[in-house]
Amino acid sequence: MKVGKSYKRNDIDEQYDAIVIGSGIGGLSTAALLSKEGKKVLVLEKHYVAGGFTHVFKRNDYEWDVGVHYIGEVNKPHAILTRIFNDISDGALKWEDMGDVYDRIIFGDDEYKFVKGLGEFSDKLKEYFPGEENAIDEYIRMVKEATKATRSFFTEKALPPVVASLTGSFMKGKFLKYSDKTTLEVLQGLTQNEKLIAVLTGQYGDYGLPPAQSSFAMHAMVVKHYFNGGAYPVGGSQMIAETIWPVIQKGGGEVYVNAGVEEIIVKGGKAVGVRMEDGNEIFAPIVVSNAGVVNTYGSLLNEEVAKKYGVRENLKKVTPSVAHVCLYIGLKESGENLKTGKANLWIYPHYNHDKAVNDYLADPQNNPFPVVYVSFPSAKDPDWDNRYPGKSTVEAISLAPYEWFAEWEDTRWKKRGEDYDKLKEEYCQRMLEVIYKYVPQLKGKIDYYELSSPLSTKNFTSYEKGEIYGLDHTPDRFRQKFLRPRTPIKNLYLTGQDVVTAGVGGALFGGILAASAILNKNVIADVLKRTAPEHA
Repeated sequence: MKVGKSYKRNDIDEQYDAIVIGSGIGGLSTAALLSKEGKKVLVLEKHYVAGGFTHVFKRNDYEWDVGVHYIGEVNKPHAILTRIFNDISDGALKWEDMGDVYDRIIFGDDEYKFVKGLGEFSDKLKEYFPGEENAIDEYIRMVKEATKATRSFFTEKALPPVVASLTGSFMKGKFLKYSDKTTLEVLQGLTQNEKLIAVLTGQYGDYGLPPAQSSFAMHAMVVKHYFNGGAYPVGGSQMIAETIWPVIQKGGGEVYVNAGVEEIIVKGGKAVGVRMEDGNEIFAPIVVSNAGVVNTYGSLLNEEVAKKYGVRENLKKVTPSVAHVCLYIGLKESGENLKTGKANLWIYPHYNHDKAVNDYLADPQNNPFPVVYVSFPSAKDPDWDNRYPGKSTVEAISLAPYEWFAEWEDTRWKKRGEDYDKLKEEYCQRMLEVIYKYVPQLKGKIDYYELSSPLSTKNFTSYEKGEIYGLDHTPDRFRQKFLRPRTPIKNLYLTGQDVVTAGVGGALFGGILAASAILNKNVIADVLKRTAPEHA
């Protein structure tokens, strides 16, 4: 089922209570939550497919997700994240647990399994690193304490400005104690075992920065997110948008694709609507941007408005996150026959993540990939065989700065020229070499493969540098007071990952905060009430 109506084929002549720019999970969740409160919401998506990083694409009788590789904290029925997804999908979105092992962290011939369950995770680490028991216990304690502090830190972002100014320091203090330090700083304060540090940071690709650059708070949120294992949407990641769309429609709203917004219209100090790329103007008393803070302040507001409110000055305080290449592989054999398993592979050349990244960025041709992440989406989805019997898919991701592809940025998709195709093929072969080493049973079985570059990401997200995680999750990022749902412009709000953090869970909570700010109420309390066991 394709989510949304085509803007090019349909006139928008109804009146809406709110306009949401962008149909990523931040935009969809905001729209669904407002719909639950009686608001009629219009979602406008520039791409021809709705869902942002939760959408899938199809090629040669295969399909791949582009961003939902696994999600934590949804495999327990009464967990908060599960209940939020249940609320915004009216219970239609289902999850499949990935099993006891969700990540395999690999350094050369050494492998470390991340297992489901906090006790089991701790025991397995202590088994791998005897003599480091105290460091591991203290690490887990700090991860739990840092993530506990996130609640008041992010809640403060949704408070009215006057209230936030009075309570902000108190609500943010504990979190900032952890977010102000890099992941490496914290871990080196616990242990000098470089291998243990490398293993503990083996999921750094989930937030994009190696240990010496990332905020420990961001690291802690990701690690805690997977303590109870990982899960995958039944039916594929497109089910996220497919199950939320009817909730928006039920409230009288709609999602339109091929609906590029040119500008947010601001009159009399208020956001009053949007001007589309075709010049059409659509008006509503509330405008919510899920386009990212850089696009919103840098592109969607005209020069005069941006200057009046000084919003572009704030953009100098943040940097875009990493860009990537992703190799999409189709195989004419079932995952069961290939025995790939469901667990993700994190493959590293050695135990120093920061050095691996720096060496690769300095000389990509003569240094190995700093990480190759390998996912098996068809194996994770129990409905896959019903849709694609006898087939399976694999995805592999690695770091690739936008600048390496910038000379082709003004060319058309699929028509970027021989040099571009040659460069992509070099990446494909290098990544396949890594994959074959650790999943040798795939050799000779590949039916189709295709590589996406940062230009592809820019094409479907409109992120200027093809960044996958919005803004970098450095210590400085969490000190930026402007990263909140309310903007200096009345009735203009931000949602998505830039308001909270990267990932589907972070963007989803961005939606919660945006809806809370718009409605001036504690939306999460309403969600928990609606999804309490007696109402389930």
